[in-house]
Amino acid sequence: MEAARDGKAGSGPNGLAEGPAAEPGAGRLRGCRGFLRRNALVVLTVSGVVAGVALGAAVRGAALSPAQVAYLAFPGELLLRMLRMVILPLVVCSLVSGAASLDTRSLGRLGGIAIAYFLGTTLLASGLAVALGFIIRPGAGASGINAPRLGLAAPVPTSKETVDSFLDLIRNLFPANLVAAAFQTYATDYRMLPRNTTSGNVTWEKIPVGTEIEGMNILGLVLFALVLGVALKKLGQEGEDLIRFFNSFNEATMVLVSWIMWYVPIGIMFLVGSKIVEMEDIVVLVTSLGKYIFASILGHFIHGGIILPLIYFASTRQNPYRFLLGLITPFATAFATCSSSATLPSMIKCIEENNGVDKRISRFILPIGATVNMDGAAIFQCMATVFIAQLNNVDLNPGQIFTILVTATASSVGAAGIPAGGVLTIAIILEAIGLPTNDLSLILAVDWIVDRTTTVVNVEGDALGAGILNYLNEKEKKDKEQELKEVNVEAVANSKSEAETSPLVTHKNQVSNTSSTADPESKESVL
Repeated sequence: MEAARDGKAGSGPNGLAEGPAAEPGAGRLRGCRGFLRRNALVVLTVSGVVAGVALGAAVRGAALSPAQVAYLAFPGELLLRMLRMVILPLVVCSLVSGAASLDTRSLGRLGGIAIAYFLGTTLLASGLAVALGFIIRPGAGASGINAPRLGLAAPVPTSKETVDSFLDLIRNLFPANLVAAAFQTYATDYRMLPRNTTSGNVTWEKIPVGTEIEGMNILGLVLFALVLGVALKKLGQEGEDLIRFFNSFNEATMVLVSWIMWYVPIGIMFLVGSKIVEMEDIVVLVTSLGKYIFASILGHFIHGGIILPLIYFASTRQNPYRFLLGLITPFATAFATCSSSATLPSMIKCIEENNGVDKRISRFILPIGATVNMDGAAIFQCMATVFIAQLNNVDLNPGQIFTILVTATASSVGAAGIPAGGVLTIAIILEAIGLPTNDLSLILAVDWIVDRTTTVVNVEGDALGAGILNYLNEKEKKDKEQELKEVNVEAVANSKSEAETSPLVTHKNQVSNTSSTADPESKESVL
């Protein structure tokens, strides 16, 4: 009878075991459901990339017209428009609230560390690219490659003087009109004017002329937002209302970002699919420029997979790959959109929710990093410069190499966080070392391949920088708390002297010494 009762207790209504044997399977199922629930967006985003590749491969054989390809890319275009829509309020509000929430000393300290990190990693990236360029020699033996032979008709950017490029960078830091800075940026153009010489000949002189071109001046908006946040902090009580306004605006923008994030997998699928359909003859390009593509992607892999994680580990003594695992969604967005600015909303959301980075740190440093920290772009630009030099059989001397490193590091600060934004700055480097810019059409032809890993490394550098600053900030807080505890302990230890003891405070040793002579009512008066 006891055996029968045991048998009935171990089976359910359908005769299935419900005892301990069924618990491991049910536990695994619950764990799997919990994992999918927590990481649903990551799984959907990665699935969107895979589905986009499959969609592009399937539709590629249908010989779609340019209009039909544009229709195919329409859902992806909507994603880009939505992400760009929230960039302006996100950058301005997050920087104002972030600068206002940090005290001036912390702001200066964190800002100094961030600038040192950005410049140091970008310089390391530039040096790595030049070294790989001399080791792999992607342009050696490829002097016969040219754009007409490959059937390329890519437009070459107008060359600009190096001095004018850096002056434009400084001018954009101080926009003359904040409203216009939301959709226009300053750029120097040139006008040719005739000059009569004393001998009667006519010479043409190139005169720089200031123009406004389409594109958000994020650099100027970043500087203005930082200064405005510091000014509001200095106002004290009078600036609290405006600080609360920017904080509320920032939180509302993040709610919009969380809604947009659920559309990301669909948009990524059509972005990737349409880009694959647009390819004309990828085999010819890859075989002709394969060494350049391989060298660039290898540089991104080494810098993003080894150097940056090592810097993070050396600074925090924490696992960098576990930190990066929580950022798969913004990395996939960067890979699909090729835009650091468009990836900024998802990066801020994921780094706060998945990695626990302080909002004041992430919303202060990530918008700055998306504007000035371009490690991937520096690798891409230096590799392209070395490639073009080898293509033209030019042996770079130490002075030219130094010029490449400095110019690439400085010009990457002003590189636009948009697709193919880094190509425009390669012309600056080529002009600085005296190389022709007509071979840039080759770089533009394969830019859509290299630009994907470029953007991933750019946003990875921003994320790891935010993680390092968050760790240093938390460490400083703990050190301050420890100092306060030690001061309190010393105060209790030195309180034996009656002359230094406040009459309002009764210490334990004083209570014990006076308990024998004082009446019971005096024992209760402690403050």
